[in-house]
Amino acid sequence: MNQLMKLDEENMTHLTDTLARVEGLTYERTGSLMTIRLDKPDGNLMTLNMCDSLAGFLRTPPDGIHVVVLEATGDSFCLGRERTAATPDDLPREVRRLIDLNEAFAETSLVTVTRVQGNAAGFGVGLVALADVAVAVETATFGFPEVKMDLAPTLVLAWLARTIGRRQAFWMTATGSTVSGEEAVRIGLVNEVVRTEVDLDAAISRRVTVLQEHSPRVHSEIRSMLRSATMLSEEQAYELAADRLVLGSMRRRKM
Repeated sequence: MNQLMKLDEENMTHLTDTLARVEGLTYERTGSLMTIRLDKPDGNLMTLNMCDSLAGFLRTPPDGIHVVVLEATGDSFCLGRERTAATPDDLPREVRRLIDLNEAFAETSLVTVTRVQGNAAGFGVGLVALADVAVAVETATFGFPEVKMDLAPTLVLAWLARTIGRRQAFWMTATGSTVSGEEAVRIGLVNEVVRTEVDLDAAISRRVTVLQEHSPRVHSEIRSMLRSATMLSEEQAYELAADRLVLGSMRRRKM
């Protein structure tokens, strides 16, 4: 048994070392919790390599991981992404990698939590909104500055209205206006705001603890059902819910 535990620890050390080689991201495992940290100068702008690494982790997480917390160092959470496409031919490949990260957030079996200690903009707001749970300090702001560069944030617009409503999505992206932490709670962008980073750590710890008290399988089913229901008619959603309820009840009786 001790030998098996040693092998597991060695495998996890190798895994986290491999993941940590992506510049700008670090991975740290504590039991069933994985903490992923954005650590990059100049606002923690996401690179394509960071996007690929995060998407890969969300799609094929190590065994035993239940919750992942995405956090950041510095004054800002994430002020967007680096734009590296040099030619028109490069753009489709770049966009595909960005979409893959969005889809990985939606399809992962893990519960995702964002710890927002500073401002988020553009792609950074997307990281906050795509997570299952988000907690921010009250001084954090959220906005989409793309319109000021004569761009429409079309990738975000593909799903943003489902999170905060069509009118809020239009206003934020059409004007570049930022919203405060308190406003972000009101429109459903984050779950909770707190005063200080000390309070933020306590709030994240409390929510992670509550989540870990329940079944990862059930959480995965909840996430899957929520995602499916948004793409179905009400009648189809009820039919799917009924089927899954029957299957869940049968599974529970066999336990």
